[in-house]
Amino acid sequence: MEFTKNKEGVFLVLAVTGRLDAITARDFEEECKACIASGEKRLVVDLAGLEYISSAGLRSILAVAKLLKPLGGDLAFCDLAGIVAEVFAMSGFAKLLPVFATRQEALARA
Repeated sequence: MEFTKNKEGVFLVLAVTGRLDAITARDFEEECKACIASGEKRLVVDLAGLEYISSAGLRSILAVAKLLKPLGGDLAFCDLAGIVAEVFAMSGFAKLLPVFATRQEALARA
């Protein structure tokens, strides 16, 4: 799994590529925690490059959302496709967390 970070307005965009599964979920959580520790409270996670997500990946997303909530922050997702979009829909995450079709839509809500 690889991460690319870009500050866009009030948001930190974290682009994730590869797989978010039992092996990499901890890496995702740690990357997000580092962003939060550096003062970022509004994260947009771009999943255009994510090939696969497991239940462990979903749990790591919930953990990050729970960290941001008491800080008044938020976590949104964009550019889901294929199996990743299906897993978000089937698991109910698409209703639980903000999901946008494009990065531009996610950033427009500032």
